[in-house]
Amino acid sequence: MEYDYEKLKMTGKVSSEALEYAKSVIKPGRKLLDVANEIEKFIEDKGCKQSFPVNLSSNAEAAHYTPEFTDQRVVGEKDVIKVDLGARDGTYLTDCARTVCLDGEYSKLVEASEKALENAISMVKAGRRVNEIGAEIERTAKAGGFNVIKNLGGHGIEQYELHANIFIPNFGNGDNTELEEDSVIAIEPFLTTGVGHVVEGESLQIFQGVSDRNPRSADARDALSHITSEFSTYPFAMRWLIKKMGSQEFKARRAIAELITIGDLEPFPVLVEKSGGTVAQSEKTLIVTKDSCDIVT
Repeated sequence: MEYDYEKLKMTGKVSSEALEYAKSVIKPGRKLLDVANEIEKFIEDKGCKQSFPVNLSSNAEAAHYTPEFTDQRVVGEKDVIKVDLGARDGTYLTDCARTVCLDGEYSKLVEASEKALENAISMVKAGRRVNEIGAEIERTAKAGGFNVIKNLGGHGIEQYELHANIFIPNFGNGDNTELEEDSVIAIEPFLTTGVGHVVEGESLQIFQGVSDRNPRSADARDALSHITSEFSTYPFAMRWLIKKMGSQEFKARRAIAELITIGDLEPFPVLVEKSGGTVAQSEKTLIVTKDSCDIVT
C-alpha cells in the first residue's frame, strides 16, 4: 500500500495545534487530569484519535506520566512540564513535544532543548548517520551547560507503529545507521540538569497490547476485549480503560495486572531522571528527503 504523506501531514497539523493549545491550558493550580482530558478532547474534536495518551511529565519526570483516573495532582507554580502528544488518522501517527516552564527558572534549559532540536533537524537528510545527529544534540546541550539523557532518544514512525525501525540517539553513540529517503522519524532531545540517565518511577498508567493470549479471569477477558476493540495495538491509558469498563477501577486494575503477567500487555512506567535533575524535552516528526526534510509537526 502506498504511503499517504498528505494524511500524515494532516495529523501532524492537528498534533501541532494540540501542542499549542496545551500551552494555553497548563496553569498553576489546575488538575493535571483536567488538562489531559482537555488536550485529548481537542485532538478528538479535530477528527483524530491519540497516537498515545498525552504525557504531562513534571520536573525530574522525563516521560510517560499521564494522569490516573481520579488524579488529584495539580500544576505547581514552578513546574517544568513536558507535554508529549500525537494525533493519528487511521494508521498514520505523529508525535511531538514541548516543555512548558511556568516561572522561568529553567528557561535556559528549555531553550537549549529547543536549540538542540533545531540543530538536529538542520542535519537531517537521506544518508545522514544517526550518530552524527546525536553528537550534534549533545554538543548543543553541553554548550548550554546541560547533559543529554543518554537512554532516551528519537525513533522511526511507521503505519501502526509509533516506535519503529530506527533509534536516533541524543549523543554520539557510534551508530552508523543511515536515514533513508521518504522515511518518517521523530527527533526528541531530552536535556537535563542531572547526570543524564532515567530510571523507572512508581507511576504506571500507560500500556500497549502486544498479544491476545486467553486470560483466565472473566474480568481480564472483558478488559482484553475492550483493549482490542477500542485501542488495538496502540498505547492507551489506564483511565481510558476504566471508563470503558463502567468506571470500575478495581476491576480494571486487577485485569491489567493479570494481562501483564501473561504477556498480553507491555507496561510503560514513568521515567525519572536518576539524580533528580530537571528535564526538558522538544520533539518534532519529520519526513526525510534527499537533501533535507519536511517538518510534519
